[in-house]
Amino acid sequence: MIGYYSEEEINVLGFGAVGKNVKISKTATLYNIPNIYIGNNVRIDNFCVLAISGTGSLRIGNHVQISAFNFMNGMEDVVLEDLTTTAPYVGIFSSTDDYSGNSLTNATVPKEFLGTKSAPVIVRRYSIIGSGSTIMPGVILEKGTAVAAHSFVNRSTKEFTIVGGNPAKFLKERERNLMNLEKNLENHES
Repeated sequence: MIGYYSEEEINVLGFGAVGKNVKISKTATLYNIPNIYIGNNVRIDNFCVLAISGTGSLRIGNHVQISAFNFMNGMEDVVLEDLTTTAPYVGIFSSTDDYSGNSLTNATVPKEFLGTKSAPVIVRRYSIIGSGSTIMPGVILEKGTAVAAHSFVNRSTKEFTIVGGNPAKFLKERERNLMNLEKNLENHES
């Protein structure tokens, strides 16, 4: 059984910041650790790869779960606000290669030959991303967005909507009761 890093082990890894009650699987792979900022009550599950590079950072709020086999990569910021969830096998990219054939691709090629597109990705409060979904550079999942499983999200969403498909499209409005539940959670924690 491999398990999670202890609090002491987490504190010596060199994060930009790390809160309380943080669980990180020992099978997770973390790059550029000084540019990772973690809030309270966060869980990063098995076999996640968090690889933000360049000037980018990964900012994880409070009460966030990054489920198993997630991949977060790019040269710009990725932000997961409070009370967000990524289901297993989610990919969040703040950078992508140019697939048109007008430039070369991959990390072994010097930058002047690349056509990389980079832009921050923000997952706002109360959002959830379904299993197997991909979020592309520049996307903002507005407050309360739910992304259906196996969706390809290449444009920003509106608040409290459910989106899905390839490419993701509006499916329906999302209920807002979770905001009341957050108040109950706050009372439970105090």
